[in-house]
Order: sequence, then C-alpha cells, then structure tokens
Amino acid sequence: MAIQVANKVVNGVKGGVTSTLKGVADVSSTVVASVKDVAVTTIRGAGDLVLKGIQVPASIVKGAIEGIGNIGVSVIKAVKGIVDGAVQGAMSGGVEQKDAVEGAVQQAIYSAKELGENVGAVAVEAVKGAVSGVKQVGGDTIKATKTAVIAALEAANEVGGGATDVVKAALNDSVDGAKKILDEIKK
Repeated sequence: MAIQVANKVVNGVKGGVTSTLKGVADVSSTVVASVKDVAVTTIRGAGDLVLKGIQVPASIVKGAIEGIGNIGVSVIKAVKGIVDGAVQGAMSGGVEQKDAVEGAVQQAIYSAKELGENVGAVAVEAVKGAVSGVKQVGGDTIKATKTAVIAALEAANEVGGGATDVVKAALNDSVDGAKKILDEIKK
C-alpha cells in the first residue's frame, strides 16, 4: 500500500527546500541541514494537522525531492542528504525512529520510480541517509539499517517492474549489513 502523503507538508517542505537551496553552490553539504530545519519547522507549524507515523517523513521526503527537482539537482546525489535530514527532522519533531526510517526510505523509492530514476541507486542512498540520520539523533543504527533495508524492499516490491531484484542487488553490494538482513528475510 502506497503511503498517503500530506499535501500541506509536501508543499511546505518543497517550498522551503527550493528557496533555501536556490543559488547554493554546494547543495550536497547544505541539503541535510536545510531538509531537517524545514521538516522541524513544518511539523511544528502544522501541529495537529500533521499525520502521525510514516506519513510525516514520507511527506518530507516527497516535498524535498520535488524541491530539489525544481532547482535542477540530481535526485540520486541528493537523496542521501534528503533522507538523512528528513529522519533527523521527523525524529526531532516526535516521530518514532521506525516510522521515520520506514516512511523516508519508502517515499524515496516511490519518488525515484515516479521520476524515472535508478531505484537501486536511490535505495542505497536512502538506506545510508536513514542510518546517518538516526545516528545523528542518537538512535539505534543497527535497527535503523534493518528497518531501512526492509522498507526499501517493500517499496520496490510495490513499484514492481523488476525493482525488487535491482534494489536487492544494489543493497547487497553497497550497504554494510544488508546481505545478512536480506538472508534473514529469505528464511
């Protein structure tokens, strides 16, 4: 089941990311902090209107990816920072670690598919970004890795078209601990 995104959050994050990053020379180093800041501000500003669970981080990621697209930056290069910032911002705003990781990673995969990006490359960067974000806020990186890998596989399965095999192969080759997690899932 695809994530229901909260349009108010998506549009708020999209506008914030677009305006924050427009004209910045090194977007990669700026994207984590700007997505985190915009996410925290958006969550606090939306109050009770913000949906709980995976919808919050998913909406943050969707908005940030759309914002990055508006300024012509490569989604694959930016997705690690987007997911990192979204996880940090969501967790700082009160979202549970599991929900923050799951929502951010899955939405990155859905957005990659919508934009015709390489879902395997995006999955790797999203998982790395989720683990980094959790680490920055003092969460459990081992659980974050497992949650992120499973979330990436579930999203890939939903988008179909061979995405599951592409994501499995990419994660297996590029993410520390993914092979063990993938082997456990097979059992």
